[in-house]
Parts: sequence; C-alpha cells; structure tokens
Amino acid sequence: MELLKCTGLRLGYEGKAVAEEISFTVSEGDYLCIVGENGSGKSTLVKTLLGLQPPLAGSIEKSEALRRAGGVIGYLPQQTPVQRDFPATVEEIVRSGFLARSGLRPFYTREEKQLADEKMERLGISHLKKRCYSELSGGQQQRVLLARALLATGNLLLLDEPVAGLDPKVTAEMYELIKALNRDDGITIIMVSHDIRAVLAFATHILHVFHGRAWFGTAEEYAKSEIGRTFAGGVQ
Repeated sequence: MELLKCTGLRLGYEGKAVAEEISFTVSEGDYLCIVGENGSGKSTLVKTLLGLQPPLAGSIEKSEALRRAGGVIGYLPQQTPVQRDFPATVEEIVRSGFLARSGLRPFYTREEKQLADEKMERLGISHLKKRCYSELSGGQQQRVLLARALLATGNLLLLDEPVAGLDPKVTAEMYELIKALNRDDGITIIMVSHDIRAVLAFATHILHVFHGRAWFGTAEEYAKSEIGRTFAGGVQ
C-alpha cells in the first residue's frame, strides 16, 4: 500500500526552481534511498516532504494510513555541534518525539511514557535514559534521536545522512539497526545518503536527483541503469 505519492514536484525558493519533474512513490515496507551530488536538490526535497516549505508545483499525497497516524514523518536530521551539546537527559529527548503529534502539553501520559521506554529498549539505550545527552558518544546520540523519531510517527522515517561523522564500526551497527527496523518492525524508510555502497546493499528503491531532474526505480533497476553505473563507479 502506498504511503506517499509525489507527482511532478518542482522544488525551489522564491519562484526559482532547483529541481523539477520529481515523481516517486513510497509504499509500506519500502527502503528508499535518495542520492545525488551536493546542490542537486536533496535538502530542498527533504524540507518539502516534511512540510517545511511548499513545492512550487506538483503534489504530495499522503495515504489514509499515514494521515490516521497524524500525517507525521519521523525525522532524523543531520546533527550540528549545537545539537550535540543539548543539555537534556536521554529520556527527555526521546519523549519529546510525541510533541509532533500531541502538541505542547505540559505532561506525557502513562501510555506515552511506556512506549518511550519500549523504544529505548528496542534501540539498546535504556541504560542511558537518565544520562545527559551531551555526554554520549556520537553513535549513542544517533540512537537517541532515532528513538525520538520513531515516537513521532507510526510507520515512516526520514533519515538525513544518519551515519555522518560516525566511525566505521558504529556506522555498520547503525545500518544494521535501520535494516532491522525496516525488516522486523515494518518501519518504512526514506534515507538520504552519499554512501553508495550502503545504498546498493540496503535499498529496495532509489531516487537519484541530478541536474534538476530525477530518476526513480528499484535498486536492481538502478544498478543496471546508465546513471546507476556511472554514479556507483566501481562499487560492487
């Protein structure tokens, strides 16, 4: 079942397009990777999907299932130095994921607290719940933000370069965790990435944004396409 359908998107600012004719679908269980060179329009597409800016043209349709879940896409952004030093506990940051759906209430329900505990357990960070976020390693911080993103949505995560700045061991662990959430938990993934090796290893579908246009298809089709062979180079 389709969760998201984008048709003929024209993206840009103040009437000036940076990318256009972008069409793709995201169905339940998909693992879609968005690739492309810097400046190709990936960041603008992310903002548009999150509703932070409207498309200049085209449409974004959300399924009834996604709307029932509040229409929210759980978002794991790239971290900035300021965010890494955020003075809050792990538990506080994870629970804040509910704010996207419940608004600025001054309390969390018993059910919300229990669900937050379950997500922390699922991501292996329960033992860190009372720790200050700024004291954690980069990999631990990403797990905290991933738990928060999971609480913001029922079924769809958008991950923006989720392994940026992580060492190779932690990178591999993060990729395996995302794969498990997709395969075992049924979470649909949209991931922006420059890591073409990981893209080819994990993605079910690929959206390649280039020269203001886009290519969309399955990972198998991409590997056989001219643009896929050119962009992937010698990666096997």
